[in-house]
Amino acid sequence: MMVLVITACPAGLRGDVTKWLLEIAPGVFVGRPTARIRDLLWERTISLVKDGKALLVYSSDNEQGMEFLTHRHDWTPQDFDGLTLMVRPSPGASKHSNQRRKGWSTARRQRKAYGSR
Repeated sequence: MMVLVITACPAGLRGDVTKWLLEIAPGVFVGRPTARIRDLLWERTISLVKDGKALLVYSSDNEQGMEFLTHRHDWTPQDFDGLTLMVRPSPGASKHSNQRRKGWSTARRQRKAYGSR
């Protein structure tokens, strides 16, 4: 089983995907294609989605019974000890939040201002 969700994509992509899958809601497609067809559909989807987003969930032979693929999606799949979870960005977090800030910390500046070492 496979579920493909596409948002903000060209109408031509939706028409192309309906050749292989059923559209059960706008941008939500389901079906049971072979692994080869699934991979080709995913490659075609990410090449035609342009500025849109794509999310693919398909059956797999693992503990969860499924795997995830994303393209330009805010939520990303991450492996936690063999369990794949969808991680969403925290509100207010920017892409540069992992970089170290330069200069002294606030605590160090306060200690320096009060004269203690």
